[in-house]
Amino acid sequence: MKIRILDILEETMADGPGLRTSIYCAGCAHHCPGCHNPQSWDFNAGREATVDELLAVIKEDKFCNVTFSGGDPLYQVEAFTELARRIKEETGKNIWCYTGFTYEEILADSRLSMILPYIDTLVEGPFIQELRDPDLHFRGSSNQRIIHITPQEDDDIPGTNTDYTI
Repeated sequence: MKIRILDILEETMADGPGLRTSIYCAGCAHHCPGCHNPQSWDFNAGREATVDELLAVIKEDKFCNVTFSGGDPLYQVEAFTELARRIKEETGKNIWCYTGFTYEEILADSRLSMILPYIDTLVEGPFIQELRDPDLHFRGSSNQRIIHITPQEDDDIPGTNTDYTI
C-alpha cells in the first residue's frame, strides 16, 4: 500500500506535544483561504512511499511519537489507516492526525471513520482565516478542535478550552 507524501519531518515539536515524526501527505480539496501549506493541495505533488517505508522511518526513532498532516490524510484514509494500525501494533506510539474534515463529518462517513480506532488525537476542522489565532497551540483557527480519542491522550493543551475526550 502506498501513500503520496510531500515530506517526513523527524523530531519536530510543531505538530503535537513532545518530539514527533510528522508525515506530510499530498492532496487536499478543502483549499482553505490562508492555508499555511497550500503547496500540499496538489494530489500529484511529492512522491509515493510504501507503508513499510514509512513504518521503518517511524521505528528508527524510539522516542518520537507520530503525526499525520498534509494536505489532508483522510483523502488517503485507507493507506493512513493501515499505517496507523501497524504503528499501534508494532510500536504502540501515540498518533495525532490533522484533517480539514470535522469530527461529525468523519463519524457520519464509514470510510473516513475507519482511522479513528488507531489514532489518539484528532485535530479537526477547516482553517478559517477570520478565526486565526496565533496564540493557539497545535492549530491555526479557533474553530478547530483537538479531540482526544483515547483516554491515555488527555494532555492539557495550553490556551484551549475546546478539547474533548471521546
